[in-house]
Amino acid sequence: MARILYGIHGTGHGHAMRGLTIARRLGRHEFLFVADDDAPEVLEPEFPVFRLPNLGTRFRGYRVDLPATVAHAIPLLWRQKLYIDRLLRLMDTFKPDVCITDLEYFVPRAAEKAGLPCLTLDHQHVITCCRHHLPPDMWWDAFLQGLTPRYLFRPTSENLIISFYAPPVLPCYKARLVPPILRDSVMALAPRDEGHVLVYQSNATHRRLIDFLRTATDRTCYVYGYERTEGSEGNVVFMQKSEEGFLRLLEGCSYVVQGGGHTLMGEALHLGKPILTLPLKAMVEQRFNALYIERLGYGMQADMHTLTPEVLHCFEARLPGFRANIGQGCFCGNEMVFGLTDHFIRHGVLPEKETPAVKE
Repeated sequence: MARILYGIHGTGHGHAMRGLTIARRLGRHEFLFVADDDAPEVLEPEFPVFRLPNLGTRFRGYRVDLPATVAHAIPLLWRQKLYIDRLLRLMDTFKPDVCITDLEYFVPRAAEKAGLPCLTLDHQHVITCCRHHLPPDMWWDAFLQGLTPRYLFRPTSENLIISFYAPPVLPCYKARLVPPILRDSVMALAPRDEGHVLVYQSNATHRRLIDFLRTATDRTCYVYGYERTEGSEGNVVFMQKSEEGFLRLLEGCSYVVQGGGHTLMGEALHLGKPILTLPLKAMVEQRFNALYIERLGYGMQADMHTLTPEVLHCFEARLPGFRANIGQGCFCGNEMVFGLTDHFIRHGVLPEKETPAVKE
């Protein structure tokens, strides 16, 4: 058994769900998570969490609130020595063998000072560690916003990238790409088409989306992520947060309308569900995800601010083709991720080529 100190980015639930799935599967090891914001509510029912401030993204309306994000980050970066020292004291007590970071800022820096191996395990570094052919209207944003995963959340010496798309890795990085990690509850689902639409907005909401759904389709649209959590407007039904209820609707939906988050994309694709994605322009990772959803023929991307009924009509007309393309893909990398992570925990490095099995 080894001890793992695992830093989790706290904005949203995707990072925490990924860490939780790994810790559950590799239960013979001892995990201590470092997290804040949204992550502890996911992790604390099953694993200990050391709360440490998080460099998270702030939202207002359907956009990143850049001033608020910067205002939140500056004091944390100014006092980073204090937070790293807290982690070093925690390491003296917990005595981890290795560290893992899922877009967490302080853990890899503390690991470096302590001389411990640290694995980057996330999706965002697909931006940094891979080569992409981007449309001209993404060049500037990709460069500017790519500075964050390149320098602020810089890659470590070992990088495991979870992604439903696999662009070539740049030779200057030691990185492996593997398909998404899925929760056991998702893998247990039996997908079918009951005709409804699942709509999910995690980071920000916009009234325009509700009006769009009411005018663009007669299908019942079950909407998660809004402050309103009950009642309906026409064919739009507002839903209260519930993992069981959400997965039941995901299992039976015809397609998914969502922002640009990678976790739900991986789950939807595994279940054969086409995706209409509405990425936030100010979040380059979401724009990369949306770009590849469209390029690979798994769905379409659209701009929240210019939605028209014709967009959804076009999307629905192409559903058979999207489903056929999705059927050719591989969207479950659980055993690969578990094997590679377990190898890192035992040896402090990723294997060069093969994917080892998890040692029980």
